[in-house]
Order: sequence, then C-alpha cells, then structure tokens
Amino acid sequence: MFERIKALRNESNLSQNEIAKALNISRSAYGNYERGARSFTLDVLWRIADYYNTSLDYLFNRTEDRF
Repeated sequence: MFERIKALRNESNLSQNEIAKALNISRSAYGNYERGARSFTLDVLWRIADYYNTSLDYLFNRTEDRF
C-alpha cells in the first residue's frame, strides 16, 4: 500500500508537502505514512482515495483497476 500511495504522488509530480497540504495533515505525518512508520487512519485513507479519484481497493493492492 505504501508503495502505491508514493507512486500516485510521484506520478502527479507532487512533493510530500503539497499532498500533505491537500490532505490537511503535516508534512512529517505524511512522510511517516508513506514510509510505513505510522499507520494510516481510515479518514486519511479516504482523503487520499478521493484526492486521486481512486478506490481503497486500489490503494490496498486488491485490484489493478485504478478507477
């Protein structure tokens, strides 16, 4: 999951700071999420899925279907 979320950010050419602002969380919190040093809350996962217009199944690698 962490790799997929990082890949989405990189594909969008966003910095950790930019996505953190969009998700209304701190850059350090986002960095910890992306590295797997902190567990995602369901609320943050929903915000990430909404931001990238994808599903939680895609984020969790349960499907290759992005949309």
